[in-house]
Amino acid sequence: MGRKHIVTWMLAGLLLSGCSAGKDWRTASRETAGIAPAPADTPEAVLQVYGADAWGWRGWFAIHTWIAAKRTGDDVYTVYDVVGWRGRHGQPVMRIAQDIPDRYWYGEKPRLIKAYRGEGVDRLIDAVDAAAQAYPWKATYQVFPGPNSNTFTAWIAKQVPELQLELPLSAIGKSYVE
Repeated sequence: MGRKHIVTWMLAGLLLSGCSAGKDWRTASRETAGIAPAPADTPEAVLQVYGADAWGWRGWFAIHTWIAAKRTGDDVYTVYDVVGWRGRHGQPVMRIAQDIPDRYWYGEKPRLIKAYRGEGVDRLIDAVDAAAQAYPWKATYQVFPGPNSNTFTAWIAKQVPELQLELPLSAIGKSYVE
């Protein structure tokens, strides 16, 4: 076997070994990452956009994004997100629900992409909520080219330009709305 074939087999082995990596989505962490301000200690409005490496081998090059918001005086966060598996279970892929804002994405620690806090943020939250309500692909999900979770976040950014939200290159699907 030639050197080229050995390198090919080594790369294939590396790729395949990373597909499972001993991880199980059912037992992966979904706990808070401790990034979002505690709502009980934070009276002002908070709006944050998060991204975390996608599940499995996709995480090598792609992220999953979502938005979390807490209005002035609220003691809970509302999370706006799109997840494909919901559609396979007959549910809309888009969800707006009270949830943990900075939850690990199936074992992957989220990172903050954009954050707003304080005066004027309630108006941004209203605009984000209105854009989410108008999202045209609430029941449709396709990993590539979209619509997917990043398409949703990009849609919000396009509808609410005052967010000044620029998603990273790894937010595959963000260009679906352009």
